[in-house]
Amino acid sequence: MSATVGAGTWRLGDLEVNRVGYGAMRLTGNGMAGNSDGPPIDRYVAVRLLRDAVEQGVNHIDTASFYFSPLRSANELINRALTSWRDDVVVVTKVGPGRDPSGEWSTMARPDRLRGQVEENLRQLGRDHLDVVNLRRNGPGMASVAEHFGALAELREAGLIRHLGLSNVRPEHLVEAQAIAPVVCVQNSYSLDWRRADESGLVDLCREQGIAFVPYFAVSGLRREAAPGQEPEARVRAVADSRGVTPAQVRLAWTLHRGPHVLAIPGTTDPAHLSQNIAAGSLRLTDEELALLGTPGTPGAADAPGADVSSSIERSVSP
Repeated sequence: MSATVGAGTWRLGDLEVNRVGYGAMRLTGNGMAGNSDGPPIDRYVAVRLLRDAVEQGVNHIDTASFYFSPLRSANELINRALTSWRDDVVVVTKVGPGRDPSGEWSTMARPDRLRGQVEENLRQLGRDHLDVVNLRRNGPGMASVAEHFGALAELREAGLIRHLGLSNVRPEHLVEAQAIAPVVCVQNSYSLDWRRADESGLVDLCREQGIAFVPYFAVSGLRREAAPGQEPEARVRAVADSRGVTPAQVRLAWTLHRGPHVLAIPGTTDPAHLSQNIAAGSLRLTDEELALLGTPGTPGAADAPGADVSSSIERSVSP
């Protein structure tokens, strides 16, 4: 049994996935808010990394057609890598924000433009339908998701999409979308030091409705400065050192402790880190370690009451 299976499984509609997946954003060299994480890795190495992930038990890959750089497209790398596993791996993509061919970000796509984004994902991934499509809410100015989600629901009825999800939303958006069509996953920023989704009740709302909650930036956080005395890194390192694991593994294990409906999609370009991330699925933290880190399910000290996480990342690259 692989370490990924050791974390358990969850169902995205009728699609069963292991709780530790893989996020493809970093394969292209693109980072948050248009910043670069460095040049993209070699194409062959990227394809080999994706295949290694699947061979180690990963069957849930997160991507988007707007994950691209002048040299790489995450979707096309996934298409090439998964030729032999096309029916065995659930690929979750996102639509909403747009980028022109030069990579410049545009405003949120109009509802009538979402079909074009879905078809672009289909072409790049080489598929006749998409497993899961998340509507990515792009910033606090988008008060309602109804019109956009309704457009995706129509594409689901037409057979282009199997299941629908949401990204970067508040609880009221989930309620709004659920009234239109079933939601199988919600993808929001969430980590040991950014627990806004606990404070808003979103993580528990997903659990109550049998919806997967899929944190992004679970390891890296929002790349912002924490207030003095609120940085948990020393505590994370203390637990990691005592267990002989890495801080990233501790952060992933902490995230998975939040509930069986919580998944993880860490991204990396390093084969060793990939194996470590997958192994984190079998890491069980003790009650004492959880108390030291901050019990999952309680708002974190670094969270700003009343803050809208989308305002921090409204023009960022959507993970």
